[in-house]
Amino acid sequence: MADAYSILVVDDNQLNLKLIKKVLTKEGYITLLADNGPDARRIAAQEHPDLILLDIEMPGEDGFEVIKKLKNDAATVTIPVLFLTGMSEVDVKLKGFELGAVDYILKPFHSQEVLARVRIHLKLSIATNSLVQDQARKLRQVSRAQNAMLPKPEDFPDAGFSVFYRPLEEAGGDLYDILNISNQITGYFLADSSGHDIETSYTTASVKALLAQNCTPVYSPRESMKMINDVLVEILPREKYLTACYLHLNRGTRIMTLVNAGHPPVVYMPKGKKPFFIKIQGDILGMFSDASFGMKRIAVNQGDRFFVYSDGMVESKEKKISWVTGLQGLLSMFEGVDKIDLADVPNILISRLFNGDPMPEDDIVLLCIEV
Repeated sequence: MADAYSILVVDDNQLNLKLIKKVLTKEGYITLLADNGPDARRIAAQEHPDLILLDIEMPGEDGFEVIKKLKNDAATVTIPVLFLTGMSEVDVKLKGFELGAVDYILKPFHSQEVLARVRIHLKLSIATNSLVQDQARKLRQVSRAQNAMLPKPEDFPDAGFSVFYRPLEEAGGDLYDILNISNQITGYFLADSSGHDIETSYTTASVKALLAQNCTPVYSPRESMKMINDVLVEILPREKYLTACYLHLNRGTRIMTLVNAGHPPVVYMPKGKKPFFIKIQGDILGMFSDASFGMKRIAVNQGDRFFVYSDGMVESKEKKISWVTGLQGLLSMFEGVDKIDLADVPNILISRLFNGDPMPEDDIVLLCIEV
């Protein structure tokens, strides 16, 4: 017999809980009940239900607070949430969608509507999980020797970037990619893969394929990283992982979205101003199925610049300098680069940073982006 799907119903009204439980149980669903936000979050984290039906109007933590905390918890972030509400105002619905809800069921609810919406969203959830598994299966067939070509600025004239790339060995552990997500949106990705062996070249090709499949207008930047992480957890050898930073620039809205996966902080230089670090916490890619990735949105202006780099730029195993320690003094290297043509910036920064000294025994990538 196939495993039954579980649904968590959250409502402070005991009658509503009993009615929905009766409807769902008759259809073979396992029904979990909670009459307040904290209990709902605890049950969700422990039982990981396939779906959550969540009341908006509750004493203490209302539904908006509950979903916000659910989406900020790695253990519950992927669980689809449908709101139960007697409020039909558009702004209320929009707020719920912005917080991560997938649908609404209006009160007083009809049993057939509840079942229909539950079935629809369970199917969508199953399809998403199937997509992850399908991508993992396809990528296992990729030859380990395959190594995708890295993009050049002349290939993406509208992306506004320049780059310095120096692999330590033929199978470099660092990679970057540029993605034309739409005519207004460009994605910039930089990652540092653990190791420098043939497995790494396989990882590079796989990650580039995953970026093309998942960095689309359909997914938010953090959702894109989540999908990529889910596949990498499936296909990467044990102890292999990536640190990464993903920048998503919407030139129409002038919003830059940054997602961090255990990577050194981005350097941001607003036009005419001093550079500073954008520090965002986030888990590494490919190691944890419940990984959480930090995200930040920044309103930008034309001429603003962002600098993303691998840890080879700031750490030295020989000198026992970690990238955290190596960040000290890095910002001073950017003095005056806002007045230098973007194409020349990477080589000038590398020259300033190492000042004629031998480069560290590591891959180095420096990606310079101009809005």
